[in-house]
Amino acid sequence: MLFTSYGFIGFAAILFLLYYLVPKKCQWPLLLAASYLFYFFAGPEYLLYIMTTTVSVWLTGRAIQARGEKTAAYVKECGKTLTREEKKAWKEKGKRRQRRLLVLCLLLNLGILAVVKYAAFAIANANALLGAVGLERRLDVPDFVLPLGISFYTFQALGYLIDVYRGTVPAEKNLFRLGLFVSFFPQLIQGPISRFGDLGKSLYEEHPFHARTVALGLERILWGYFKKLVIADRILTAVNAIIREPEIHSGAWVLVGMLFYALELYADFTGGIDITIGIGQALGITVKENFIRPYFSKSIKEYWRRWHISMGTWFTDYIFYPISVSKPMLKLSKWSRAHLGETVGKRIPVYLSSFAVWAATGIWHGASWNFIVWGLGNWVVIMVSQELGPLYGFLRGRFPKAEGRLWFRAFQVIRTVLLMSCLRMFDCYRNVPLTFRMFGTMFTEFNWSILWDGSLLGLGLTAVDYGVLVLGLALLFAVSMVQRRGSVRERIAAYPYPVRAILWYGLFLIVLLAGAYGNGYDASQFIYNQF
Repeated sequence: MLFTSYGFIGFAAILFLLYYLVPKKCQWPLLLAASYLFYFFAGPEYLLYIMTTTVSVWLTGRAIQARGEKTAAYVKECGKTLTREEKKAWKEKGKRRQRRLLVLCLLLNLGILAVVKYAAFAIANANALLGAVGLERRLDVPDFVLPLGISFYTFQALGYLIDVYRGTVPAEKNLFRLGLFVSFFPQLIQGPISRFGDLGKSLYEEHPFHARTVALGLERILWGYFKKLVIADRILTAVNAIIREPEIHSGAWVLVGMLFYALELYADFTGGIDITIGIGQALGITVKENFIRPYFSKSIKEYWRRWHISMGTWFTDYIFYPISVSKPMLKLSKWSRAHLGETVGKRIPVYLSSFAVWAATGIWHGASWNFIVWGLGNWVVIMVSQELGPLYGFLRGRFPKAEGRLWFRAFQVIRTVLLMSCLRMFDCYRNVPLTFRMFGTMFTEFNWSILWDGSLLGLGLTAVDYGVLVLGLALLFAVSMVQRRGSVRERIAAYPYPVRAILWYGLFLIVLLAGAYGNGYDASQFIYNQF
């Protein structure tokens, strides 16, 4: 069920009603049943995947904690008879056993993800390599259908397991409570990737009905529908028209397409997250923010601290830091400092760890070379930016007044948006050579007259559509500006009831009347559904 479908709206409405009617102790079991019902509608056969992840992670988490408690109890009991070295040896032995359990569970669940999501890609590349060396033998390419949200719930479950191993959260004793954490239905479509320590507490608490809390949640949901239906699904028509005919839409069309796609992706993804957070809030559950006005960022590094925050922190905490402080990396850094100099040596752990993060980020987004190149493209831009740090520092010292000027901040924001939009072309065209070719046409084909000669009306959007988009984007920008000083919904909540009613009912009518659905439109699935 898509968030934009009538079926989902009916499903959510019934759930909200039952949630506040059942005894409070039955609220989280009701959410578990609703989450599995939601997943059942996505495909009954996929229940096996999410149940396998849940059970394996639960058993492993319990085993890891039990092993740690057993080691600690033995050391405490025999503390007086053991030397310091013996205590250390016992603790290291216990940690090794915990690590083996962790690795086995990681291999199982990442193996499932790899098979269903990446096996076809790997075999297709193997066949291409066989053909390149002149061999006629070909391997059969499996045809797996990707289970809904498998990347999201797998990473969320494994993040919990790693936290148990690190001792930052206790292992959940109740299998069904962990099952709710893994399968909480609003997050299955496109995240965020929550942490057990953040989501777990409010997920299982008893939540009495509070009209204001429910109202704030419903308002956030409505705002998400506005972004998705009024902006994202409308501009998607033009984006598809440009991308599907690269032979016709080259040159200036590429710039238009990549900027339209930047707007469409933001409205689509953040709109879905708004709906997720709003559903959680209406149920009394706190889901952490996943975006903080990323298009106001002044650098790529800052952008990735504001965009898809849960994914970025996941890769940082569970890939970047473990690799950068691992024994092999520390040995390599020590060797590099001794043989290549301090300057190079101290950079190698950062560069290699960052490379691993961005390669994994690209692969996580999709099993194709365009996503891998997109991920590594981000790595290159960030590393080059870091290397140019001394130059930036020199220029700031040379022109100290420029940095505080509005025009310079605007330049930094526009530069960041353009850089990210260029990199996202790999996502648009889904073909690496074609992406580079289309990028080049922006500098070789001078057809900029399409911007004012009416050609934009040939993309499937009418003048009225463009008018709706301009007004919708203006409202989106205004809300983002106001939100820098606090929650817009909280501000509106302080207004008299008639004013609140006019504002929210007005937004509802805009979604109803200007939403891109009905004749000529098809509410597309959220972009991050595919991941």
